[in-house]
Amino acid sequence: MQSLFSPLPAAAGDTIFALVEAFQNDPAPHKVSLSIGTYFSEDGTIPVMRAVRQARDMLVQADKPHPYLPIPGSAPYRNAARELVLGADGPEPERVVTAQSVGGTGALKLGADLLRQIRPDATVWVSDPTWENHAQIFRQAGFTVHEYPYYDAETATVRFAQMHDALQALPAGSIVVLHASCHNPTGVDLSADQWEALTELFARQGLIPFFDLAYQGFGLGLDADAEPIRAMARAGVECLVASSFSKNFSLYGERCGALNIVCRDKAAADRALGQLKLLIRGNYSTPPTFGAALVAAVLSDRAMRQVWTEELEQMRTRLVSLRTRLSGALKQLTGAPETWDYIERQQGLFSYMRLSPQQVESLRREHAVYLLKSGRLCVAGLTDGNIDYVAGAIAACARR
Repeated sequence: MQSLFSPLPAAAGDTIFALVEAFQNDPAPHKVSLSIGTYFSEDGTIPVMRAVRQARDMLVQADKPHPYLPIPGSAPYRNAARELVLGADGPEPERVVTAQSVGGTGALKLGADLLRQIRPDATVWVSDPTWENHAQIFRQAGFTVHEYPYYDAETATVRFAQMHDALQALPAGSIVVLHASCHNPTGVDLSADQWEALTELFARQGLIPFFDLAYQGFGLGLDADAEPIRAMARAGVECLVASSFSKNFSLYGERCGALNIVCRDKAAADRALGQLKLLIRGNYSTPPTFGAALVAAVLSDRAMRQVWTEELEQMRTRLVSLRTRLSGALKQLTGAPETWDYIERQQGLFSYMRLSPQQVESLRREHAVYLLKSGRLCVAGLTDGNIDYVAGAIAACARR
């Protein structure tokens, strides 16, 4: 008798997690994983941030019970998440909807499901390239997904004129997914002038911006990384923001995310919140408690927040230093200084290496250095102990 599930097509699986599994099974003693988007310390481990450890110890000592949270999540967490994204002097709180979500991915899906109710015939536009899960999230919500021009592989810069022209041609109500900072996978962000031009375009064209803010604090800093969102809100553009505390709090497994929606007025915000509650109730009822309590404790306490801010800035500057060192080593090894300058211009966790899929495969097969097939390299996986080895491997493959 045929199984109920036999008609299902075989799934290709997630390429990033498949690489992680391949790395774990690789017996090479010198193997290096630069595939998954995780911040690692110099010793190659995921750090427990000092303020997070302090908050965790406080919560454990308090030994409180574990009740259900309200459907949209913890109020202290939601307030802290809203303020971190939109600023202390941001839009009036009564016209901002904030829902705690199951990670940044959950925030994207919540927003996608809500937009599907509002704009069922809209088309979603994502950058070329983008995080590979973006298209899947919006397609699962029922949308058709297209790409707009973004990255110029020849110059390692943004194709802004083409991007602007493509978005300008879209009909009102089109949904555009934007990386607020630390573009994934390229690490190439828009300039302040380019963001200003986009803000004017969105206001004029009636486009719907959906920001993905997964790496706040790793680009230019906490406030600077959120400025494109704040500028859009100041311009009166209704927008959605999916944010995550996975990276900047090093709380990957706690799945701490938030969906912020900036609405025209309180009445619109009330309607949006009501529908979000229905979506959440029909999906997972209420979000988890512990990770949100950690984030809220740190962000609501001045001393702990200062400790967290300082450590996050140290992590950011370490990434800048690693970029400089990798670029410098490649320049020296290849004798082609201009070829590797782009690494230092990129921001955030990733560098989009100018390597072909064949060269990436050679890196993995011959040197046990794991990158995504696209050439995306997680800079945070580099350490004093492996950066010279990685540079040598890349240089060897790049010569071919």
